[in-house]
Amino acid sequence: MFKSKEKTRKRLADAVNRALNSPHWVESITIDADNCAIIVVQADPSDPEAAEKRKLDIEAAVSGVTGVNSVKIVLTAQRSGAMPGGPNTPQTPSAPPAPGTTRIRKGARLSDAAMEQGAPTMSQIPNIPGIPRILVVASAKGGVGKSTVAVNLAAAMAKAGMKVGLLDADIYGPSIPTMLGQTDAQPDTGPDGKLIPVNAHGLKTLSIGYLSDPDAPMIWRGPIVMSAITQMLNDANWASPDDPLDLLIIDTPPGTGDAQLAIAQKVPVTAALIVTTPQEVALADVRRGAAMFAKTAVPVLGIIETMSWFEGPDGTRHHIMGQGGGAAMAVQLGLPLLAELPMLQAIREGGDSGHPAALSDGPAADLFMALAKTTAEALDTLQTKPAPEIVFVD
Repeated sequence: MFKSKEKTRKRLADAVNRALNSPHWVESITIDADNCAIIVVQADPSDPEAAEKRKLDIEAAVSGVTGVNSVKIVLTAQRSGAMPGGPNTPQTPSAPPAPGTTRIRKGARLSDAAMEQGAPTMSQIPNIPGIPRILVVASAKGGVGKSTVAVNLAAAMAKAGMKVGLLDADIYGPSIPTMLGQTDAQPDTGPDGKLIPVNAHGLKTLSIGYLSDPDAPMIWRGPIVMSAITQMLNDANWASPDDPLDLLIIDTPPGTGDAQLAIAQKVPVTAALIVTTPQEVALADVRRGAAMFAKTAVPVLGIIETMSWFEGPDGTRHHIMGQGGGAAMAVQLGLPLLAELPMLQAIREGGDSGHPAALSDGPAADLFMALAKTTAEALDTLQTKPAPEIVFVD
């Protein structure tokens, strides 16, 4: 068995080397117990298109290798400035800082000039045909209910008669397939080669969760993450001239990293919503998220506070996560507080069962319908007057 797998591995190596015209891009080739070939290939973070082409070339080259049932290609970013000479290539030690320069230290801030590098103006970002508005639901903090808000807001808008698309851009933790009851769904490909979004509860949806093994870890680097998001956004049949969307909602990953910054700078985003809980740990990250949108000229419609309170059987409200944090942050940033969403069992059950609470009857549905109305009105207002100015107070 060992000799057989070693022969298969050599055949794989020969096929990959012929496809790339060099053995130096390949870091490792292994074959697991199910005869799945795992090929780890270096990728230059500054050139994601070349990395994606390299991946496609390898897939084509190894598709016919005997003894392989399936292939997984992992792209790993090489160090900046390193030549493709493999992991044993000697590296030049980093030089000490030049006179007059300083290293990054605590309290350092990203300058406006750095933020603006490569950031096109809105007039330079091409619109996506059939999608007149794009709304991002964001939070620099994970675990605050951002996906819950995105799913139920989209469902409420669809319930009200709008044509809504929902893109799950949370590559590392896609939860929308579960929350929509579509864990087994796979998008089809149209005659033009573009993905056809999965229809769920009247929504057109796409998620990396539809395209990957739910148990497989996503160990992609930043450029590959953005490549996946761009493909789901631009290489999909979200709309047609006869059937345009009213709105596309993007559920963004937590944080303010390269994926979030790239969405803000390279996608024709109409506006953003920021989700937070009342506790200070979440609010501290909200400030960072608001600052990112302010620097990238994306209007923020307002703040949505989740987990605002828990109401006991006797009607007493228990502010488990703190009280008034979202309202205070809204005042501090000069933004409206669009909603305070309490801890309701119906919201949790709707997410777990795949039937969003917004589509049912009851207090939870009423809350999300009110939020949908407020959000739609705020989007309409953006076309008639400037977006609210975000103010930071020390």
